[in-house]
Amino acid sequence: MTRFSVLDLVPVREGGTLGEAFAATTALARAAEAAGCRRFWVAEHHAMEGIAGGATSVVLAHVGNATRTIRIGSGGIMLPNHTPFQIAEQFGTLDALFPGRVDLGLGRAPGAGPELQRALRRNLHQAAEHFPQDVLELRALLTGEVDLPIVATPGLGAQVELWMLGSSLFGASLAARLGLPYAFAAHFAPDHLDAALDLYRRDFRPSDALERPHVMVAMNVFCAPTTAEARLLASSQQQSFVRLRTGNPGRLPPPVEDYADTLPAPARAMLDHLGQAAATGTPGEVRAGVDAFIRRTGADEIMLCGATYDPEARIRSLELTMDALEPADAA
Repeated sequence: MTRFSVLDLVPVREGGTLGEAFAATTALARAAEAAGCRRFWVAEHHAMEGIAGGATSVVLAHVGNATRTIRIGSGGIMLPNHTPFQIAEQFGTLDALFPGRVDLGLGRAPGAGPELQRALRRNLHQAAEHFPQDVLELRALLTGEVDLPIVATPGLGAQVELWMLGSSLFGASLAARLGLPYAFAAHFAPDHLDAALDLYRRDFRPSDALERPHVMVAMNVFCAPTTAEARLLASSQQQSFVRLRTGNPGRLPPPVEDYADTLPAPARAMLDHLGQAAATGTPGEVRAGVDAFIRRTGADEIMLCGATYDPEARIRSLELTMDALEPADAA
């Protein structure tokens, strides 16, 4: 049975505040828990006006306190931004606060220019080259499987579920080699989806953490009573994608009717390309789109993404989506 989870970037909307963004995230997490979602993940981004999840472990502590049973985690922590010891302490603390509920999704992309590298006091491109070794060190700090000269407290013995994230073949190969579950970020980078999943499943080596390959794929989903309303909801995120790719990022803008029709051909093509990992429309249309995506990927889990300008609209979209998908799971 395919499970469903939620990824949130803690979007800050135009005219909104940081406090409102965090309140919207906790409300969404509660709705995801009530709807039967498996996980609620928050992604690490820095120095972006429209995304408030930079202090990811702090946000997850807030979400954990607002919920009871849903797993909380990072989608992901960009390990080159940190030392393995720091992350072991942070997620060891989360595990102590919310035992049996914590995921640690790890990503390699530094995604930072020289200004942010100076602010973080890190050579991020050099750190990215050491990513496989840092993953092994982090795992050892949590499990104690290798004797290290220092003990992370909290950290050692924490029952944190490690995940490898990726949008290329590198992450798939590393996840397979280490026997970790693998999450592919098709919602913004679908190019290598099929090849990465094939490689991961083909080369997977069982580990103490995982006996067989386990795949989660992220996709954008916008659901509403009518197709037109769903497309309108999706237009805020579409605007954000276009602005980001054209070097003009900002806060999440209000929706615009027929937004894609106003764009030049290259921007429309970019949105169409991202649409291969998306489902937008009525509950019936969304179910058909998600079912087709599951058939394509064979995913064990689907991570539902998609920011809306109105936080209540995202909750309604999630509820409609989960209602639409429930009969498929029950069959």
